[in-house]
Amino acid sequence: MSQASQPGEVPLRPGTFGELLDAGVAVLRTRWRWLLPFGLLLATVEQLVLFPLRRLADLDLRYLPADDRWHSWMLLVVIGLATEAFVIALLAGAAGRGIPRALLGRGAPAPPTGARPVLALLLVAGSVALLLGLAAATIFGWPATLYLLAPLTLGLCAWVYGAAGSAPLVVMVERRGPVAALGRSLVLAHRGVLRVLLIRVLAYLAWGVIRVAWGFGLLGLIGLFYVSPHTTMDNILTGVVFLLINVLAYPMLGSLDASLYVAARVRTEGLDLALRRAVARRVDPTPVLAPTAGAGP
Repeated sequence: MSQASQPGEVPLRPGTFGELLDAGVAVLRTRWRWLLPFGLLLATVEQLVLFPLRRLADLDLRYLPADDRWHSWMLLVVIGLATEAFVIALLAGAAGRGIPRALLGRGAPAPPTGARPVLALLLVAGSVALLLGLAAATIFGWPATLYLLAPLTLGLCAWVYGAAGSAPLVVMVERRGPVAALGRSLVLAHRGVLRVLLIRVLAYLAWGVIRVAWGFGLLGLIGLFYVSPHTTMDNILTGVVFLLINVLAYPMLGSLDASLYVAARVRTEGLDLALRRAVARRVDPTPVLAPTAGAGP
């Protein structure tokens, strides 16, 4: 592919799952100076929020609560999923600011500035966190239903997480309001036999396995040389270990959301063809990237 038709680092073509992962890495590479420090800040705040909840549940290094603290553990799960969704949404929005440059190189239009896109991103991230938290809160009904509610909880959480992933990108790239961005994300997620939704959920699960393996592996290694005197120290060690892991995992998931958003528009809207025409004709690509800029509340 010629430089004229592909001036940026992210390929303008429909991609396989592996190519989407590569595109996510390319997005992270173009924005790492912002995404990694921002990810560190957000992951630190998240662990500070979760620490008192871990203490309330009296967790040990196996992430299991005391026998009489299972409801506190459920609350920790709900808040933990909500904070993860909030952090990933903010990082996806931050990655979205670099999408035009990642696609078009130096000829990309300037990213949106001012308070409005930041406020819209915060509202979208908060809405996604709230929706996922409400879906996860059905876990409190598991004991009363003899765990028959478990498939509903898992299905709702997967659908909310997968369907809302493009909303931060819509805010930053298409410059829409939060309500319009959530609606647009639902549309993109359900095109092509739920392709975007399924890939986003699979990517989250894959990184979840990696995080759990690294996290408990490190905690197990620490346990070989250090015996914690009480569960408070267990909670501190758990927070530090998962903070170190999430500093990389969260920016990577946010960058993958950005590559998924581009792939969805390429596959279903011909974004690649429209951008190539704009590059070839040397016209402003902003109307192609944001055809309804400012639409919606």
